[in-house]
Amino acid sequence: MERKEIEEKVRNFMVDELEIDEEKIKPEAKLKDDLGIDSLDFVDIVVIVEKNFGFKIKPEEMKGVVTLKDFCDYIETKVG
Repeated sequence: MERKEIEEKVRNFMVDELEIDEEKIKPEAKLKDDLGIDSLDFVDIVVIVEKNFGFKIKPEEMKGVVTLKDFCDYIETKVG
């Protein structure tokens, strides 16, 4: 799966499922501070990522994930 496709899928579920304003979705946006993603949203993200990308997120692997770019990088390492 190409990076562009990963970013598009992430953008789509952030807007459609988590109801985040599309203008806020930028690579440097911080998941918690800028996008307002909380622990309940993260539960949804785990389910969405498994459905869209075919792998389970391990919480310990998400420790260094702060920005949207970090999150896409993480997904890319799993599916790339």
